[in-house]
Amino acid sequence: MVERFGAVRAAGLLVLFLAVSCKGQDITSAGEVLAECDPELLGFELVTGYVFTAPDDLLDSIPGTLMLTDCLEACHANESCHSVNYETGLCVLFASNADNYPGALTKSQFPVFTIYAQKICLGIKPCEKAWCFDRVQGYKLSGYSRKRHPATSRQECLEMCMGEREFNCRSANYNNGTGECDMSEMDRLTVAGSGGFVPAQGYDYLENNCVEEPVKLCEFKKLTGRILKTVDSVYQEIDSVDECRDLCLNSPFRCHSYDFGDTGESVCRLSHHSRATLADVQDPYLDIPEASTYELSACYNVSIDCRSGDMVARIKTSKLFNGKIYAKGSPNSCVKDVKGSLEFELHMAYDDIECNVKHQGLGRYLNDVVIQHHDTIVTSSDLGLAVTCQYDLTNKSVSNEVDLGVHGDVKPALTEEVIVDSPNVAMKITDRRGEEVLPSAQVGDPLALKFEILDKNSPYEIFVRELVAMDGVDSSEIILIDSDGCPTDHFIMGPLYKSADSGKVLLSYFDAFKFPSSEVVQFRALVTPCMPTCEPVQCDQEDASGELRSVNSFGRRRRRAASSARDDLLLVQSIQITDKFGFNKHRANMTDFKEPSTVFMSSTDQSQGFCLNLAGVIISGVVFLAVQMSIVVAWLFVYQQRKRTSSIYHHDGSSLSVPGRTDSLCKLYETGYARRF
Repeated sequence: MVERFGAVRAAGLLVLFLAVSCKGQDITSAGEVLAECDPELLGFELVTGYVFTAPDDLLDSIPGTLMLTDCLEACHANESCHSVNYETGLCVLFASNADNYPGALTKSQFPVFTIYAQKICLGIKPCEKAWCFDRVQGYKLSGYSRKRHPATSRQECLEMCMGEREFNCRSANYNNGTGECDMSEMDRLTVAGSGGFVPAQGYDYLENNCVEEPVKLCEFKKLTGRILKTVDSVYQEIDSVDECRDLCLNSPFRCHSYDFGDTGESVCRLSHHSRATLADVQDPYLDIPEASTYELSACYNVSIDCRSGDMVARIKTSKLFNGKIYAKGSPNSCVKDVKGSLEFELHMAYDDIECNVKHQGLGRYLNDVVIQHHDTIVTSSDLGLAVTCQYDLTNKSVSNEVDLGVHGDVKPALTEEVIVDSPNVAMKITDRRGEEVLPSAQVGDPLALKFEILDKNSPYEIFVRELVAMDGVDSSEIILIDSDGCPTDHFIMGPLYKSADSGKVLLSYFDAFKFPSSEVVQFRALVTPCMPTCEPVQCDQEDASGELRSVNSFGRRRRRAASSARDDLLLVQSIQITDKFGFNKHRANMTDFKEPSTVFMSSTDQSQGFCLNLAGVIISGVVFLAVQMSIVVAWLFVYQQRKRTSSIYHHDGSSLSVPGRTDSLCKLYETGYARRF
């Protein structure tokens, strides 16, 4: 299937080459520079979504090329090659470039977009990545400038970025009119969704492909129904989607998306592009309902610094982070708030009761840490880390380790349902279809909040406003639907949609979340009936690429003239949501427990210990009680016998003595006779 698409692209591309002839300036000098360049200083600059048209300078056409890296290597090995056009399945080599013929580089009009790559001779040795920079014409990154310098050319600007030592230069804006080079430690991916990447006439945006990104803890988000038209690499005979993911994380370029099995059985396709980098390309995706693309959301590199008095968890991330990091058991006292940073850390002192660092064995300290993206609630994007410091007290050397990606099954809790009478309106937490009221939930589970008028014949419809989620412990809260009826953060909860089956049912979709200090999440909302129908409110919603789009929501500010305050109904719904970090299960796995009913307890003497079996304790207690009851019965029996004996020797109030009888009974009691029953 891939080869057939490549043949179609090749035919279309060659037709265009024959139809267009570009006569430009003399390229002898440019060719001499490249020919005399040290091979170790040669690099490539990519322009996505553009095609270079120069049929007179066409060197070679290589159909069946499934790797962009193979296409670049073919140009690198050919001294006459100055640039290439690449599409999945086709590589075309040219003896000139877009700097020689500026008008020959135009937006790709093919069913699949083209990637143009230009060979350059650098003044600084490039990295070992397949190419050095991505260039976007007519765009810039706004608001993240770190350093500005004049530059005589675009190439000098990108060389300045590559050679920057004061900070990690991820991108640069080059003004072709003034020659100003504006460098930044951010790029399109680190600020994705912020709206910082904007059109700018006369600018070239240069993105450094040589930066080192975290690749240890990576989260990919699934984009359903779409796959890229052009990708950088195609691998065949790949066994699983996990193997495809590993190929992406270990690729010779900054891979940011992949798909598996959608263009052929066992076919894995990788790309350095995602929605955040394709804002300037028209229709980069194919719409295929059953297909899916996995886009890199963020990666985290975590290191633990074990010091004499504390442990420090240091995190580097590939995307601008806003949220907080805290110790699992102390979310309010041992916490560090993070605002717009790529690096952050948390200090946990061993003698600080607030951070609750656990001491396990000789010289071993451990704690559980949570990286939380939202300021208030725990979502499925958050990470749990079990961090450990081990000290060798014999020679004072320090080692450290980090146990990452801890996950485990936690038994979920039941939900509660609250129904408000007059009118009969219910708020329920259900599955995405709004059909099943779920008995349990974990962070990240797909849920829906359902508002419903129970009387199907009611003349009313409803709208919702001021929907708030509250913590069941410390009264923390976040607003999900504001007083205007619009979602405050569509990543947490979407707008309210009217059910397709009934106008008396509203649904809002969300992924289960929780507060750090509690597993109880309480939803509270004001619901107002309206007749005969409710008009939706227009809300601006920002998508993943940072663009605003208008959506309808049936949450709305009520009109004061139409109804009085008593028309508002206060609905409350609670659910207990557990996280998926699995810290407790991980700790339990560190000890070899044979029986669930057995508890191992260590004595104060480290060299000794005892094992206490719960079932044995119960059985022993029952036997002890049975023995005590037997003693009581025996004593009563002996007591009655003594009374009968005494009555034999008593008559009319007088007492008759029988020598030896009383003494022998006393001896019998003293020898423990009763205790033997």
